[in-house]
Order: sequence, then C-alpha cells, then structure tokens
Amino acid sequence: MPAIPLFQVFGRSPIRPLQQHMRKGYECCHELIPFFTASMQGDWTTATQVRQKIVDLEHAADSLKRDLRLHLPKGLFMPVQRSDVLELVARQDMVPNRAKDISGIIIGRKMVFPEQLKVLYLEFLQRCVEAAHQAYKTISELDEISEAGFRGKEVQVVEGMVNELHRIEQEADQLEIKVRQVVFELENEMPPVSVIFLYKIIEWTGDIAGYSQRIGDGLQILIAR
Repeated sequence: MPAIPLFQVFGRSPIRPLQQHMRKGYECCHELIPFFTASMQGDWTTATQVRQKIVDLEHAADSLKRDLRLHLPKGLFMPVQRSDVLELVARQDMVPNRAKDISGIIIGRKMVFPEQLKVLYLEFLQRCVEAAHQAYKTISELDEISEAGFRGKEVQVVEGMVNELHRIEQEADQLEIKVRQVVFELENEMPPVSVIFLYKIIEWTGDIAGYSQRIGDGLQILIAR
C-alpha cells in the first residue's frame, strides 16, 4: 500500500482563505455607501464607476471562494470540520452577491429615492454595512482561536463579538421597519412599479445584515466542534 504524503494528511489550513474571502465581501458591500451617495445626488457617472468596483470585488470574492473549495484538504487532521468551512464560505458569499444585486438594479433602472427617504435609508444602509464589518472582524479572529486550540479566552472574545453582531443586526431590523413605514406613506405618490423595486432594494439591503448575522452563527458552529 503506497504511503500517503503528509500534506494530504494534515492539509493546508482553510482559515486564511476564509478570512481573505470575508474581507473582499465586506469591501464589496462597503462600496454601497459611496454608490448610494452618488446615485442619490444624480451623479450617475460616479455611481457607475463605483458599481464597477462592486462588480470587481464580487468577482474577486468568487475567485477566492472557488479556490478555497477546490483546494480545501480532505485530510484527517484539519483544524476545523470541512463541511463547516464549506457552509461558512457559502454564507460569506451571500454578502457581496447582495451588494452586486442592489447596485445592479439601481443602475439598471436609474432609481431615484424620494427625498423623505434618503437620510433614513442611508442610516439603515450604514448599519447593515456595519454588520458586515463586524462579521469580518469576527472572522479575522479565527487564526487566534485556532492557535489557542479553539478554547480559552480567545473563544470568549469571539462569542462577545458575535453577540455584538446580533445587536447590530437587531438595530438594522428596527431601521428597516422605519424605512418601510416611510415608503408605505409615500406609495400613493409613486408609480407602482417603482414602489415594488424600492421595497426589493430595502429587503436586499436588510439581507446584508441578516447574512452577516448568519456568518457569526456559522462561526460559532465551527469553533464549537
């Protein structure tokens, strides 16, 4: 029986690629802030340029995701469960996907937000992006807790960061309710199709915070095994 090479037994740790992927995902959704700032001012030239940055970052995240999946070792002594890593990277990938979806509809339809909604929506968006940032900060702690053997104070630190992530997501939920209330009050003043797409943008923006929370939950599962 031929000997199994050591690198196939122990394999390359997936932690750094996971962190790199999450960083791209966060950078991607962060670009939504200058994107909406430009589009709400009617500066479609700048908005289109920022949209391209979003697309490029989403493509970069996709490449990192594919590379991680293709090279994820099947060795006996992985520091974490292979299935947990695959699930976590899938959750992370939803963040840049949503950023691309949102910017695509805004650019494609040249959507204009009602004046009464702009400030509140930007506050909502920033809270959702903050959730993605908190998810990125939490994932960035993975190497530390791996070196600590997934126990001790490092794990407690991560648990605290996940709790903070949940708090941010709940605040984003409350802001989403307020945004929807404003749209509801304006419905009769807007074309029905515009109302439908506006609700979709609000839903997808909230998804960024929701997906970020799911990343934190996935990390808890990964380190608990």
